[in-house]
Amino acid sequence: MRVPVSWLKNYLEPSGDLKPDELTPEQAAEALVKVGFEVEELHSLDQVTGPLVVGRVAEIEPLTEFKKPIRFCLVETVHEDDVDIDADTPRTRGIICGAFNFKEGDLVVVALPGAVLPGGSEIAQRKTYGRVSDGMICSTRELGLGDDQGGILVLPSGEAEPGDDAIELLELHDSVVELAITPDRGYAFSVRGLSRDLAAGTDLVFGDPAQGEVPQAEGDAYPVSIEDAEACPRFVARRVSGVDVDAPTPFWMQRRLMLAGIRSISLAVDVTNYVMLELGQPMHAYDTSALNGDIVVRRAKKGEKLSTLDGVQRELDPDDIVVCDASGPIGLGGIMGGETTEVRVDSSDILLEAAVWDPPSIARTARRHKLGSEASKRFERTVDPMLGPVALERAARLLRELGDGTIQPGRTDVGQPTLPEAVTMPIDLPDQVAGVRYPRGVTVRRLHQIGCRTDVASHEGGKPHVIAIPPPWRADLKQPADLVEEVLRLEGYDSIPSELPAASAGRGLSAAQRRRRTVSRALAEAGYVEVLPFPFVDPSTWDALGLPEDDVRRRTVKLLNPLEADANELATTLLPGLLETLSRNISRGARDVALYHVGQVVLPKAEQLEVPDVGVAGRPSDEDLAGLRAALPQQPVHVAVVLAGDRPRAGWWGPGEPASWADAVAAAHRVAAAAGVELRVVAGDLMPWHPGRCAQLRVGDWPVGHAGELHPKVVEALGLPKRTCAMELDLDALPLLEKRPAPDVSPYPPVLMDVALVVDADVPVAEVRDALRSGGGELLEDVALFDVYTGEQVGEGKRSLAYSLRFRAPDRTLTAEEATTARDAAVAAATERVGAALRA
Repeated sequence: MRVPVSWLKNYLEPSGDLKPDELTPEQAAEALVKVGFEVEELHSLDQVTGPLVVGRVAEIEPLTEFKKPIRFCLVETVHEDDVDIDADTPRTRGIICGAFNFKEGDLVVVALPGAVLPGGSEIAQRKTYGRVSDGMICSTRELGLGDDQGGILVLPSGEAEPGDDAIELLELHDSVVELAITPDRGYAFSVRGLSRDLAAGTDLVFGDPAQGEVPQAEGDAYPVSIEDAEACPRFVARRVSGVDVDAPTPFWMQRRLMLAGIRSISLAVDVTNYVMLELGQPMHAYDTSALNGDIVVRRAKKGEKLSTLDGVQRELDPDDIVVCDASGPIGLGGIMGGETTEVRVDSSDILLEAAVWDPPSIARTARRHKLGSEASKRFERTVDPMLGPVALERAARLLRELGDGTIQPGRTDVGQPTLPEAVTMPIDLPDQVAGVRYPRGVTVRRLHQIGCRTDVASHEGGKPHVIAIPPPWRADLKQPADLVEEVLRLEGYDSIPSELPAASAGRGLSAAQRRRRTVSRALAEAGYVEVLPFPFVDPSTWDALGLPEDDVRRRTVKLLNPLEADANELATTLLPGLLETLSRNISRGARDVALYHVGQVVLPKAEQLEVPDVGVAGRPSDEDLAGLRAALPQQPVHVAVVLAGDRPRAGWWGPGEPASWADAVAAAHRVAAAAGVELRVVAGDLMPWHPGRCAQLRVGDWPVGHAGELHPKVVEALGLPKRTCAMELDLDALPLLEKRPAPDVSPYPPVLMDVALVVDADVPVAEVRDALRSGGGELLEDVALFDVYTGEQVGEGKRSLAYSLRFRAPDRTLTAEEATTARDAAVAAATERVGAALRA
C-alpha cells in the first residue's frame, strides 16, 4: 500500500499543542511502525533541484530521418502576458522528445537547463538528432512520482499556466510511505484506516471522512436481486445521469492516484479508484444504457463465459460469483467488470455499485483466473459492510462536481450483512497479558480509537469488565485476546518488558527426533543436498509418474483453498516435489545433482471421521483428543533421494561415474545404518521405477520402501535426465531403537577367505548373501560381493558370484580348521537354499 503522507495528514486534527502540519514524514512513518505496521520504504519527492516549470506544447515536428521515432517540440515556458521576464529569456524552447502521448496545446512539466532530477540526472542544453534540445519534457518516473511508463506527464487543461513553478504544483515537498499490510488488516488498505491508526500513534484527533451525511433513499436506483446471500451479503447502487465522462480528472486527484500507484484512466474510473483508496470501498461503474434488464447476483453456471475489462474471455467456474443481467454475466463480482457494460467515451448515464463479497470466494476466484486486482485485494481481507452508501454518495457527488452529472434520487440497497458481536473482557486483561500496569482508562480509550463502542460493567464478584462492540470494519475482533492485542499495539509493543521467563528443564529430543536428525546428517555427509519441496501436487502428476488408476497413492487429501488452483492435493509421496526440484536445478545449468528430503506425507484413511468441535475455554478432554487424532489422516515421515548425472563427479582424480540404481540402494542402506537397522533388498516392480532396475527395501519381511532407476516413460514425461534414480523409504516403518548396543570389537586377527558360487542368473544376490550369513554362524563377521561373471565357463543361464568372507572370534585367534569349517557350512547353506555350487 502506497500513500502520500499529506493525504494521511488530511484527516488528522489538532490535539492540544500537537498539530498535523508539524508532523514530519519521518515522524509519521515512525508512528505507523509503533502501532504495528511494517514500513517498507519512505520515498521523499523532494529530489528535484533547479528550474522546473510548466510548459505548453506549441508545435510538434516529427523527425522522420532517424530509425528511432523522435519529435522536436516547441514548448512555451513563459506566460505570454509576463512582461517582467529578462529580455534574454526565451519564451519558447526547442526540446527533443521520444514520447508520443501528448499533442499540441497540452500542458507538460519541463526541466530547464540547470535542473537536477532524481538519480542525479543533470539537464543541460545539448545538440542531438541534428537539433539543439534546450531542456527536457518529464515523465512521472523521471520526476520520482511513480513507476508509470505510459509516457510524459500531461497536466489537465486549466490547471496551470506556462512558466508556473512545477515544484509547487506537483507538491514535491511531499513524501510517499510504502507499507506491507498484513492479511488481517483489511481496513488498512485505505487512507481512512491508516489515518485512524496514525492518529492513535501520534495522539492526534482523527476526522473520519466516512461520517458524511447520507440522504434517505427515495426508491431504488436500479432493480437488483441477490440469489446467493452468502456470496454477496450486500449490494448498494446509485445512479448519476448526464455525466461528461470526457471531462478531465483534476490534477489533485490524478496526483494522489499516481502517488498511490494507480494510473489515471478517465473521470468515472478515477473517481471510483479515488474513493476506494480514500475509504476502502471498491466500486464499479456500469454504463446504465448498456444494461439489459434487472441485475442479478449469483454463482456462475457451468459453461458460461465473460469478457472482462482486460480484454480476456474467461470460462467461468460454478464457484465464481458473477453479476448478471438478462444477457448473462456482466462482471466478475468483487474482481473485475465486463466489457459489455463498461463506461465508454459516449456514456453519460452511470450506475455506481458498492457491494460486499465473501472473502474466501473472492480469493478462490482471483487465484483460479490469475486475476488479482485492487478490488479483490481488499475484498479478500474484508471490507466495512456499512460503508457502501457512504462511498456511493461520495463518488456520486464527485461526479456531479467534476463531470456535471445529476444524482438521481433513488438508491438500491439489497441484503443484510452480519455485524461483529459484542466482546466482554476484564478491563485489566491487557495489563495481565503484558505484565504492565497501564494508567487508568487506557483500555477504554484505545478501544474507542479503533472505533469500538464500549460500556463498563461489574462481573464476577464486582470485578469491572469492559463490553466492546467492534466497528463493522473490524470483523477480526471476536474474542478478548483480539481486544488485548489492539490495546497493546496502540500503547506500543516497546512498552512491554522483554524479560523472558525461565524455561523449565526439558527431556531433550525424543528418540524419533534424534533418528530423523541422524538420518539427515548421514545423507548430507554422503554428499546429498537437503531441499524443501512444495508439499502440494497437481493431480496430473500421478499420470506423469505412471501410477495405475487403482494405486493407493492416487487417493489424496484435497485442499479447499489451495495456494495454486492446480496444485490442490497433499502429497502421498515425496517424489513429485523432489523430482520437480531436480528438474528446476537441471534447467538452471546443474548437471550432477543429488537431493534429499525428510518430511511427512499425508495418507487419507479409508473412512473419514467427523472432526469434533473442540472449544478453547480449557484443555480438551481425552475423548476430544482421541477424536481429533482419529479424524486426522496418517502422516508418516518419509525420507527420499533423487540422483542425476555423475556420482562421484569427474575431477583431477579421474572420470566421473554415472549415478545408477546401485547408488539409490546405497542411500537406503545409509539411512538404515543411521537408524540402526538392517535392510534386506529384493527385486521389486513398482511405478515410477524401472521394472528391471527396482529394488524393494524390507526390514525382515516387511516392505518399507523402494529404490532404483526411474522408468524411461516417467523420465520423458517429467523432462528429467536419462537414467535418473530415486529412493523413498518410510522412516516411521523402521523399528525405533531407544538404546543401541555398543559394538563388540574383537582384538584378535581375522581370517579372510574367498568363495565363488555358481547360481542361476535369476537368483538375487541378496538371497545368496543371506544364505552365506546364516550358514557361517557367529564366526562370520562380514560378507562382501567383489565380482560377478557370466560366460561359457559357467554355462548358459548361470552366473558366478565371488564373495569375500571375513571370519573372527571375539575371544581367541581362529585356527585354519575352524575358519574352513565355518566357510564350508556357509557354502552348504547357500547350496541348500539357492542351489549354489562352488565354481571349479
